[in-house]
Amino acid sequence: MHILITGGAGFIGSTLAHRLLDRGDTVTAIDNLNDYYEVSLKEARLARLNEREGFTFVKMDLVEESKLNALFAEHQFDAVMNLAAQAGVRYSIDNPNAYVQANLVGFGYLLECCRQHEIQHLVFASSSSVYGANTRLPFSEDDPVDHPVSLYAASKKANELMAHTYAHLYGVPCTGLRFFTVYGPWGRPDMAFFKFTRMMLAGESIPVFNHGNLSRDFTYIDDIVEGVIRVIDRPATPDLEYDSDHPTPASSKAPFRIYNIGNGSRVMLMDYIQTLEECLGVKADYDMLPMQDGDVHATNADISRLTTEFGFQPKTDIRTGLQAFVDWYREYYRVPA
Repeated sequence: MHILITGGAGFIGSTLAHRLLDRGDTVTAIDNLNDYYEVSLKEARLARLNEREGFTFVKMDLVEESKLNALFAEHQFDAVMNLAAQAGVRYSIDNPNAYVQANLVGFGYLLECCRQHEIQHLVFASSSSVYGANTRLPFSEDDPVDHPVSLYAASKKANELMAHTYAHLYGVPCTGLRFFTVYGPWGRPDMAFFKFTRMMLAGESIPVFNHGNLSRDFTYIDDIVEGVIRVIDRPATPDLEYDSDHPTPASSKAPFRIYNIGNGSRVMLMDYIQTLEECLGVKADYDMLPMQDGDVHATNADISRLTTEFGFQPKTDIRTGLQAFVDWYREYYRVPA
């Protein structure tokens, strides 16, 4: 298959590209290489991919409509994996316009290209953040997600609604994946596991919000990518058992699906930090702080749908995953053990 990955220089996008190339797919990746976090890391990810046969990179922003149209006209993509987005819950509080442009306008242009060029399957990144103010755990795709607590979350919910509309009106097969706290080698420097590692090795105290009374469904990158590939290979189809008298956000009479993709268990923040300390061989100093705006107390994915329909089974425990990240971090940044 020829697969387009938007956000191809990112954490998930670059890792996915390697796996697709490994099995013989052709991959075209686009990314705007913005400076939300260190561009050099994105360039390093791309440098590894550019050495591989079957990979092409085009520097482009999704909001560049004419360039996006030209790219789709030049190539006959079989599937599209949309990972291009302005990420980060907390960043969205101070920089809302970035989310409107990348996550709404850009996604709208991408949907239209998929329609015009009859793409067989659009898979797009949603987020566990859409569950917002929900407190019943684990989070299920059947749950209403109408109370976002950040603009980032709202933009991801909007993506789901926009994709469903294109599936309903134009028959574009669309599948949304609600990612739960992805971590691992080549990760994002704005995420806690990365920031904590950098600060601990520098001897700085780490910010622990809500005094550590938080939990997350941490999911290792290799498990995420395995699930994504399984989904890409099976385009969404209409749900013949969908009951419009009892609607669920998870499926539709249109070729549309939503799935949680996570580890299926949650880890307390302080246990997570303790495990990271053990992997680093460093004891952290904690700066205990109150809850942040836009944050939630807990996330936990019900992954039964993805398991039943695709055989998805995450295999990586938190200790193994964090050790793999720490080993990569020390090698990449040349930090001796």
